[in-house]
This record gives sequence, structure tokens and C-alpha cells, in this order.
Amino acid sequence: MADPRVNGQGAAQVDAVVVGAGPAGAAAAWELARAGRSVVLLERGPFPGSKNLYGGVVYGRILDQMVPRWWEEVPVQRWVVRRSTMVATPTQALTVDYRTQAWGRPPYNGMTAFRSEFDRWLAGKAVAAGATLVTSTVATGLLRDETGRIAGVRTDRPDGDLRAKVVIACDGVNSFLAKEARLLPRVDAAHHTLGVKEVLALPREVIDQRFGLRGDEGADFEILGCTGGIPGGGFLYTNADTVAVGVVLSLPHLAASKKRPEEVIAGLKAHPAIAPYLEGATLKEYGAHLIPEGGYDHIPQLHTDGMLVAGDAAGMCLAAGIWLEGVNFAIGSGLAAGRTAARAVASGDTSAAGLAAYRRELEEGFVLANHKRLRAAPGLVLSDRVQHRYPGLIADLAEGMFTVTDPTPKPGLLKLLRRAARRNDVRLRHLLMDGLRGGRAFR
Repeated sequence: MADPRVNGQGAAQVDAVVVGAGPAGAAAAWELARAGRSVVLLERGPFPGSKNLYGGVVYGRILDQMVPRWWEEVPVQRWVVRRSTMVATPTQALTVDYRTQAWGRPPYNGMTAFRSEFDRWLAGKAVAAGATLVTSTVATGLLRDETGRIAGVRTDRPDGDLRAKVVIACDGVNSFLAKEARLLPRVDAAHHTLGVKEVLALPREVIDQRFGLRGDEGADFEILGCTGGIPGGGFLYTNADTVAVGVVLSLPHLAASKKRPEEVIAGLKAHPAIAPYLEGATLKEYGAHLIPEGGYDHIPQLHTDGMLVAGDAAGMCLAAGIWLEGVNFAIGSGLAAGRTAARAVASGDTSAAGLAAYRRELEEGFVLANHKRLRAAPGLVLSDRVQHRYPGLIADLAEGMFTVTDPTPKPGLLKLLRRAARRNDVRLRHLLMDGLRGGRAFR
């Protein structure tokens, strides 16, 4: 480890230790290093991103704060210019398909990227700013001083205790350090989903032809009604010469269904609206990870004496149906944690009171402001009617509208709506209630 001082007890001493070199940890370490603080960034894998699985789009606007013109160097697969939202039944699909060329040029909107490349690039920015990256090292627990206050971390290295004025836990969902600090309550499966993804190889020209893309253009599909009766959703997006397809599933309902996640993915891949995109593709990678989807009302306590929590460890993933965002929220929380820790070290007050500005900064910025505004969305999106009845209602309504009924007169829209509602066991008053509920949730 470069630079850390050694105290009288033989343990390395730094201003801050950041545990986890994902987007949150790299951003926190970058902020601390650029403030002139000695900071060690610990990563359990052989390199940042080696242990990460991600099934979505990285939204890079938050990177404007870290790297001017970041799009010129970020390891991107494709720039997303096409966003499709699909509702499906086993035999139907209705898609709202939006594309814009504005997203295909600077400053861009979203990109597909491999986390193994993106995380390594972002951690490299922290190292360039002065952070010390230590890989293949597990933080096995917290160190405490004589008063019981958090004062660093233990690692699995011989003589690997690392003392610090502040510890920032960015060690992912179900954070062991946050649990040890009693900041993270016992995991409630009802507030977590399982994300499962397959990466399938296809020639670049085939992807371009099937998805209507050119050059570095990319597509992102978000799908409702494709999870075999298990609350959740599906996704399909393009990389340079692979496509990623997967599902996000409610943990309790997945367990109750007795289905394996790969069975649900197989059903999605075989859907008539999806199968033509994937014909002839070969499997390259399969993986799964937990996603915190409890939203604002289930975000844990974020600080205590000598410690902050950021990223997925703090439940920062935004899962609000229309928006499913994680990396940008992780970076935003990491930047706020790093700034707060740097100020606290400079002032000499790394107590809970000295670190309390972290929560306030998140509330005033986009991270918790968006979570708070959309706090009702997760419950609505995962509700029984939205998951199991409305996809069929929407698809049947569309089918009725576009089915030519000659020589009989065309039915009116209200008649079609009533017919679709009856077929899918939806009462119009429930439809009105959920419409109002959705209006409030997404206002």
C-alpha cells in the first residue's frame, strides 16, 4: 500500500478506506483523493468490475462532474438511440418504440457497457487522482477504537489491518460492513429482486440489421408481462457483437413459483416478439445478482461514527418502472460520500454528527430527491393488476382497435375497453384508481 503511515500498533493509517471499487466506491475515492486526502480503495476481485454483473444502460450525465468529455474515452459498447417499452402476453406484444439521433451524438444520453471495462476505467480515474487501489483483498470486518467507534477495517491479508478516520462501505447489496455497523437491517426479500442475464453472441452486422441500427447505435428494450406470472420485468439490449437478455424477478414470488430463473429467461427468449431478434445466437455468459428495490422508504441509515454507506449497499438503485437506474445513482451517492468524508476529515470531526451532511446532500441532489418523489412507484409497478392483468388488457385493447371488423360496424373505443377489461378481470373503477395512483406516483 503506497503512502499510508504506520501507527504504533503496526496497522497502516490513512484518512479514508473505501471498500468496493464499483462505481460508488471509485467515485468516493476520486473525491477524497482530489481533496488531498490519503485514501485506499479495496477491491475483492483481481480488478475493479471482475465480480460485477449488470443488465441495463449506463446513464453518463453524472460523469460530467468527474471527467470532461468523458465520452471520448469511456469504454462504451453502443450509444443507445432506441428505447422500446413493451407490454406482453404469451401471444401478444404492444411496443412504444422511441428513437432519436440526439442520443447518438455528444453529450449522449445512455450507453451499454461491460462493467468489467467500465468499472476498471472509473477506478483508474480515482487512482490518477491519488487514491491507492488494492485488489484481491477482502474487508473481513470493522476495526474500532477504545471507545467503540469505527476506526478502519480488517482484511484477509497477513497484518492487513487498515486504520482510517472514515470508512465508506460500497460493498454491494447485503453489505457485511453495513450490517456489522448496525446500519443495514436484516434483509427483507420482499424489497429485493433477482436480476438474471444471458449474454448471447451475434455478428455485429446481424445485430444492426435486426434492431435497425448503424455504427455505434444501440437499442434498449424494457418488457412487462414476460415473466411467467412472477412479478418483475424483462430486458433486451445490444452490445457491439452481443445482445443481453434477462429478467428481474421478485424474490418471494420466484421462490413460491418453484421455477428456476433460467426457465423464465427461456420463456422470454421464445416469445414471438423476441425470438426473431435472437435466432442463431450462442450463449457466452450467464449470471445473477440481487437488486435492492425497496425505494425511498427502505433506504437504511446512511452514516454512523466513522462510517458512511453508498451505492447498492445503501439501496440506491432506482426501480420505478419507467426508470430503472443504478450506476448513475451509485456514482452520485459515491461522490456525495467522498465529499462529506473529505470535509469531515479536514474539520477533525468524523463523528455521526460530522458526517450527517451526507444524507442532506443526497436529499438536495438528484439521488434521494428522485427516490423520494417516486417512493410509491415500486409498489405500484409490482402490484398484481399492473403485473398480471394490465398487459393483457392493453394488448387486447390494441388488438380490438386494429382488427378490421368488416362487414360489421367498427366498435367504439369504450366498448373495446370494456370488453378487454372483462377478458382480463379488470374493473373500470380499479383502472381509474390505479390511473390516479400512477399519476400521483409519477407526478
